[in-house]
Amino acid sequence: MTNKLLFLISFMLSLQITAQEETLNLSLQEAIDYAIKHNVSAKNATLDIAAAKKQKWETTAIGLPQVSANIDYNNWIKQQVSLLPGELAGGQPGTYVPVAFGTKQSVNATATLKQLLFDGSYLVGLQSAKVFLEISKNAKEKTDLEVRKATINAYGNVLLSLESIAIYESNITILKNNLRETKAIFENGLTEEENVEQLQITLKQVTSGHQNAKRLNSIAHQMLNITIGVALHTKITLTETLEVLALKNVDLDLLNTSDEIKSTIDYKIAANDKRSKELLLKLEKTKALPSLSAFINGGYAGNNEQFDFLNKEQQWFGSSLFGVSLNVPIFSSGQRSAKTQRARINLEKATSNLSDTEKQLKFQVATAKSNYQFAIEQFNTSKESITLAERIEKKNQIKFFEGITTSFDLRQAQQQLYSTQQEYLQSMLEVINNKVTLETLLNKTN
Repeated sequence: MTNKLLFLISFMLSLQITAQEETLNLSLQEAIDYAIKHNVSAKNATLDIAAAKKQKWETTAIGLPQVSANIDYNNWIKQQVSLLPGELAGGQPGTYVPVAFGTKQSVNATATLKQLLFDGSYLVGLQSAKVFLEISKNAKEKTDLEVRKATINAYGNVLLSLESIAIYESNITILKNNLRETKAIFENGLTEEENVEQLQITLKQVTSGHQNAKRLNSIAHQMLNITIGVALHTKITLTETLEVLALKNVDLDLLNTSDEIKSTIDYKIAANDKRSKELLLKLEKTKALPSLSAFINGGYAGNNEQFDFLNKEQQWFGSSLFGVSLNVPIFSSGQRSAKTQRARINLEKATSNLSDTEKQLKFQVATAKSNYQFAIEQFNTSKESITLAERIEKKNQIKFFEGITTSFDLRQAQQQLYSTQQEYLQSMLEVINNKVTLETLLNKTN
């Protein structure tokens, strides 16, 4: 029994450890697809669309038939009395007799059907509900674009930190070998102590950079987890490398795409804002129009001294009523006029904002194209520079151990190589990030 219990506990612990060590293997596109489904902002934008659809129906239902029912039960604790002239009851003129009319208890049940026949505000409300739904859809599209951009940036930062760690580790290995060999030469009296010290300084600096790169890697992983919508402790393995991803994102054809601003999501949002302001102006104008509605109701009333309304002998008296209601606005002391003028001012502002948005988007697209082209050029330049820097550093290593050059010259060559390596990594990330910035502006996701 004890062995079975221990086995069960061990099995449960292994399941818990397995759950805690959940790992996701994601390519960039898989990370984007995952984020679109699980990112908090993306999920909320989807819910906003669902809410907008319900609001659209809510507005539509205002103009459809409305049925309501009402049941009133009344029980006089002390009945109200009326005064009748005394002569009607055989009394003296000028006197009054108190009389209580009706029964002590009563029940009234009615059902009413109402129908809106005409209301200008309702017609504008239907149009506004459609525009509101369109605004929610555009907001969802904008959110998905921003989530995609954030995911690509976060994915790239993780790759950058991983590549940086690998380069630091390679450099540390080479430096340790150089330091070991230099110490041996110094101990044999064939070189100066300064050469050992120079290498020690370089090794300490590179080691410090390595530790910082590992910390940045942890932060970058957490940022990626937050962006795609998983728990912070979830381990994510990236299936792409920074260089391969950078090469995939070198797309010169993107630089030649037309600047069709009106198809961008930011322009659509600004156009929707203008449309909503037009409808608000129209709404204020329709408030000066009359509204017409009709209703029909029917009901039954029962009266009794006791609560015997459920008995078959109880008498019920039916009634029915049909009516039409016409509401005509006549005078509002200038309130409607002021609201209309304010709505017209807001429409002018929205029109100006739309025009300004178009100009701003053209400028932003032009700037994004320039930045993307520069990033590609820097990437190609850095790729060539790193080859040259590696060659220079290798030559200085050979010269140093042959006693032709000093440790200071070797240190300069190493620092140049390390700087060029980081520039190369950064140039690859810049290609990726600048491309997604341009794609986001142009509503391109492929």
